[in-house]
Amino acid sequence: MLELKAPLSNETVNRLRVGDLVKVSGTVYTARDAAHQLIVKALEKGESLPFSLEGQIVYYTGPCPAPPGRVIGSCGPTTSGRMDAYTPHLLSAGMKAMIGKGDRGGEVVDAMQKYGAVYLATIGGAGAYLAGKVKKAEMVAYPELGPEAVIRLEVEGLPCVVAIDSRGGNLYHIGKQRFNRA
Repeated sequence: MLELKAPLSNETVNRLRVGDLVKVSGTVYTARDAAHQLIVKALEKGESLPFSLEGQIVYYTGPCPAPPGRVIGSCGPTTSGRMDAYTPHLLSAGMKAMIGKGDRGGEVVDAMQKYGAVYLATIGGAGAYLAGKVKKAEMVAYPELGPEAVIRLEVEGLPCVVAIDSRGGNLYHIGKQRFNRA
């Protein structure tokens, strides 16, 4: 299993291949649909963003409130296709990886190849387990969005698989092809 330290360099992204198992440590930012919409509006207006996207990983999750004694509540991945309309904009601004679940649209995969990015899938239905990988959580932007706000997470050993690599290799398509041959 490969260890990834966020934020990511171009070199790191380029050596990742579809199917690689990785553990992510470092800083990642949460963002879902509503936050993506605000980020894209800011990019289109030429406004500064609440955090630099350069080399960053965005985790598609809407964390539950932290129970007493915990850093964060359950924080499982959201269906990534909901962010497809916004993702190419964020990739053009320097984002290098996304964490979520489910396949991505063709425009997103094309943009990943153009800008050199990877899509990491993590375990759906395991939000409580994944919350245990979060060591610190800090509100960064759009608190009015509630669970869709942007939160800076310090994570350690967040388990993922490279679902789509920077060359267009796609685990979802490979899986379907293998199933159809069986």
